[in-house]
Amino acid sequence: MRQVKRAFKYRFYPTDEQAAQLSRTFGCVRLVYNKALEERTRAWYGEQRRVSYVESSAALTEWKKTEELAFLTEVSCVPLQQALRHLQTAFGNFFAKRAKYPRYKSRKKSRASAEYTRSAFKWRDGELTLAKMAGPLSIRWSRPLPEGAEPTTVTVSRDSAGRWFVSMLCDDRIAPAPGTANSVGIDAGITSLVTLSTGEKIANPKHERLDRARLTRAQRALSRKAKGSANREKARRRVAKVHARIADRRRDFLHKLATRLVRENQTVVIEDLTVRNLLKNGKLARAISDASWTELRSMLEYKCAWYGRELVVIDRFFPGSKLCGACGRVAAKMPLNVREWTCDCGAVHDRDVNAARNILAAGLAASACGDGVRPQRESSRTGRSSVKQEAQRATAGIPRL
Repeated sequence: MRQVKRAFKYRFYPTDEQAAQLSRTFGCVRLVYNKALEERTRAWYGEQRRVSYVESSAALTEWKKTEELAFLTEVSCVPLQQALRHLQTAFGNFFAKRAKYPRYKSRKKSRASAEYTRSAFKWRDGELTLAKMAGPLSIRWSRPLPEGAEPTTVTVSRDSAGRWFVSMLCDDRIAPAPGTANSVGIDAGITSLVTLSTGEKIANPKHERLDRARLTRAQRALSRKAKGSANREKARRRVAKVHARIADRRRDFLHKLATRLVRENQTVVIEDLTVRNLLKNGKLARAISDASWTELRSMLEYKCAWYGRELVVIDRFFPGSKLCGACGRVAAKMPLNVREWTCDCGAVHDRDVNAARNILAAGLAASACGDGVRPQRESSRTGRSSVKQEAQRATAGIPRL
């Protein structure tokens, strides 16, 4: 059994009083975060001095004593302290060069949320009551919490469509999946969302395209409304609901696909795609965004870790599509419109299936050589990575399925 921290997200329907209290909390959290960021920015760029969390917490206490910010005492202090901790983490990532400089939270664009630790909520008989609230939240329990589990952290949020969610972080024990000798290579695409090394092609549902007509109508109606009017806010909510419907369907599909791949295979091999660079292609950006390869990879990563599977990520420059799986030769060019090609050795390849099989062979070769989960490129006299060379040797002579 593997001990993990697992979040369980549910939708809830607050009363008018609870909604007002949470809205005030969201506003106070945003204000404290921005004000602390402003103070840290002034200290960093003006004095080259770093401000610690302890100093920010002491400043928050002083802000509450002022007449201008006395309303901060009307909400629970825990979400405000958590906002300062999140800012501290953001600066830690910045100074460690893992992230860019922290940005201010926008009222319209930033996610409205507040985090409560154990001292700021009450969990009793399956009911959750937050600090400063008289009654429990009306939660729709779409699935039960693990037996005997109690939330350690609760995050309340409201999305752009006006829906309220509560996420409970609990300690959970996950049993490893039954062992299997199967391995699979995955080639991501647009026409087929993924092509497996077994030859199976999983069609791309194209959720955004299915709702594109509805989304276009909602966006046109929004553009005709006067800015700042109540009707414009209603139209904005309609647009947000369409986007939320698309995102929910996409996420559900990807969860089911990732779970199936992890349960059926002991080793999963994928490519290290740079989706950010691929989105610069104006003709394919919309389709690539709808495919959501990054989200699928994220799901595969944590599901493999949960269920005791191995995830191998091969080098992004590995020529999987151009490499012949029969003889190991690399084609000079391979335009996107070429879906089937014939090698000089006479082997006929489906572009995507051949790429998936080459990815699997490269991943197994890299794993056997101990190159790790994410093999890195290494300079050589030929200018090719060791993973490429090992993969091409491994793929040469692979029997075609």
